[in-house]
Amino acid sequence: MILIQSPKVRSFIRFVVPFVVIPLIVLWGAVVFDRKKHIIISLAVAFFALLLFASGFERKSTGSRRLVIVAVMTALCFAGRFIPFLKPIAALTIITALYLGGEAGFLVGALSAVLSNFYFGQGPWTAFQMLAWGMIGFIAGILAEPLKRNRWLLLIYGAVSGVAYSMIMDIWTVMWYAEKFNFTLYKGALITALPYTLSYACSNVIFLFALAPSFGKKLGRIKKKYGV
Repeated sequence: MILIQSPKVRSFIRFVVPFVVIPLIVLWGAVVFDRKKHIIISLAVAFFALLLFASGFERKSTGSRRLVIVAVMTALCFAGRFIPFLKPIAALTIITALYLGGEAGFLVGALSAVLSNFYFGQGPWTAFQMLAWGMIGFIAGILAEPLKRNRWLLLIYGAVSGVAYSMIMDIWTVMWYAEKFNFTLYKGALITALPYTLSYACSNVIFLFALAPSFGKKLGRIKKKYGV
């Protein structure tokens, strides 16, 4: 992976890639690409997620160590998708971002979606899942300090993240149904998806409450010991 040397280039990538490039790729793929070619869009999102992750390397020596931890967290997210009803993916993505940075959080969220969908089923929705979980992690990294200090604030962020995930996925639902975005249909999709939205929010709160203290201590210890 190429190390992004210039601080200005890193700052540019950290803003443009998650907030502009990847959302445009996801929307463009849903509108323009044949649904049989959805994997191209998913791989493009994965590439830019890796580029974003590389932009977080302040020192080259820490890159491989962070990558190992990210791989472990991604594997845990993959395994977590087999848990019925409640899924810990968003919670583990948030925890990763709190201690390793938003870039690592985005990568864990994005890779968890595309890799686990090789088992659960790839489709045009994969890129939307990558974007949703990735952004949940990235924003958690931006808000890391207040979220780590206040457990209630962390749980609120988890609940809001569940709602945001459902809202992003409902964009795909409308575009799949109407082949374009329709606000009236979108409002209907949001109402119909309320039980799922509540389950996402509750799942995030439950797993953050149960896992954040123990995982946080371990990741914090690793970060300090190895200078990640």
